Amino acid sequence: MSFKKAMVGGLLVGGVAFLSSGFASEWSGYVAGEYRYFTQSALDQQQFNDASVSFSAAPEFYHSWNDGDDAFIFSSFFRWDEQDPQRTHIDLRELMWIHAERDWEVRLGVGKVFWGVTESQHLVDIINQSDMVENFDGEDKLGQTMLNLSLIKDWGTVDLFVLPGFKERTFSGKDGRFRPTPAIDDHTAYQSDSKDKHVDYAVRWSQTFDDWDVGVSHFYGTSREPRIIPTATAGGIALVPFYDLINQTGLDVQATLDEWLWKVELIHRSGQGETFNAFTGGFEYTFVGVMESAADVGLIAEYLYDDRGADVAFDNDIFVGARLAMNDAASSELLFGVIADVDQNTQFYSLEGSRRIGVSWVLSVEARFISAASNDALAPFRQDDVIQLEFARHF
Repeated sequence: MSFKKAMVGGLLVGGVAFLSSGFASEWSGYVAGEYRYFTQSALDQQQFNDASVSFSAAPEFYHSWNDGDDAFIFSSFFRWDEQDPQRTHIDLRELMWIHAERDWEVRLGVGKVFWGVTESQHLVDIINQSDMVENFDGEDKLGQTMLNLSLIKDWGTVDLFVLPGFKERTFSGKDGRFRPTPAIDDHTAYQSDSKDKHVDYAVRWSQTFDDWDVGVSHFYGTSREPRIIPTATAGGIALVPFYDLINQTGLDVQATLDEWLWKVELIHRSGQGETFNAFTGGFEYTFVGVMESAADVGLIAEYLYDDRGADVAFDNDIFVGARLAMNDAASSELLFGVIADVDQNTQFYSLEGSRRIGVSWVLSVEARFISAASNDALAPFRQDDVIQLEFARHF
């Protein structure tokens, strides 16, 4: 859940705004403390047990000029973690110049782009690398260097991307949790001779047809999802990330029909071993004003399929969940869901909640519980059940 800012009469609630004729500047962001408690002992004796404390900061700056046709965006992220040195990291999330005209826009610099509509996973979202030390769900993303041209036409919007440079996926270190045994090796391998200097390309067409939002995309370049290859070394077997060159075509569709949201994401990928297809689709139905209150309750159900089979976590699974939005002054929200494997006795439980306290503070809670069969792709994390609290001061 993002902290929302409101501009009233030149005063920014949740940030600091500076307004003048033709110009607008704004500082915002947050600092936070986090407490994570793991309810079970780790599988590997090198990993820490029980609890960890960390601190994070995410400053943001926005400046516009030329009557809003040009803008500059900066955002970064830093975390210090007491237990896992690999989780202590800093990343430039955005450093972007944006210029907008009536029927086209250009973005140049480091940025973040999100594609996707489903709740349980985002198959088509491929521009940015996942920051896996930040959160196991892969929702947090690292910044990506890009040139993005958007052509805005009556028949749809076409986004063209040139993506120079590449960031490797972050993994927990040997001391950290949410990792396989042994830990992922520091060394990486690439299919491209250019390694992390390979230039990637992407294109996406999107359009709205009445109640339907449709997106079709294609990506060519270094896969953001590495294959983990067991490799013999002088010290034994190491797990080495290998980054293939891939082609991925994606489709995302969302239909908004009264209280129903119907969602589909589909990808076809080649170049990463055998060519494969993956699908996620389902619905969310919202009960508005439950029991004559301001609260809304959404029921969610999705099916996840990947024809790579048991080599991946969600190859034949069902997701069911519920979303509660209190619609109160504190923006209280709660999301609960479980992904259950149809073929094996594996379940992944997730809970996320947040509530604003006063004007500037937000209390968030997350919990992840994994019950996995010994031969399931989630088995290395089966004792990484965690309850997490974060208290953030937004400015």
